[in-house]
Amino acid sequence: MKCWVCKRQARGFGHTDNRHCVGDPRRYPIDWVFCSRRCQEAFHALYGNWLRVREGRADIKGVAMIDPSDAELAAMKKCLKAFGEAAGEIGFTKPLGDYAEAEAMQVIDAIVTCYTEAMVEHHETTKFPPVRGMAPASDPMASPFADMEDDLPWLDREGGKS
Repeated sequence: MKCWVCKRQARGFGHTDNRHCVGDPRRYPIDWVFCSRRCQEAFHALYGNWLRVREGRADIKGVAMIDPSDAELAAMKKCLKAFGEAAGEIGFTKPLGDYAEAEAMQVIDAIVTCYTEAMVEHHETTKFPPVRGMAPASDPMASPFADMEDDLPWLDREGGKS
């Protein structure tokens, strides 16, 4: 199953809705599973805000957004150029409220694509944890096991089986 928040593989964190009795199937939503405590807490912050607004206990304007991480802030900053280019094609003098649906979709596509690519780039650079002495600092994507290919004990020096 995938994490409800970030779509990575879920790892045993879940949600129970304690408003329902123990035998009620609504108490255990099977698709509300998470990969980490961080995603679980993010979900519960959003879910709690949604419940308060739905029940009229909080104003929609008073609902706080979850603080973005440094990587997310950097990805957002990278989106400014893509947003500027997309808005430049449409025209900077045109108010946002006057955009046609296709123009709004063009801007949204530019921003979402840039943000997704920036996040993928960040996750790819942090794919392997730093292992001292295994990979040069200039190449963080190098596999820490790349030099083990010639150390396999069941192969002889020429690459055939012994």
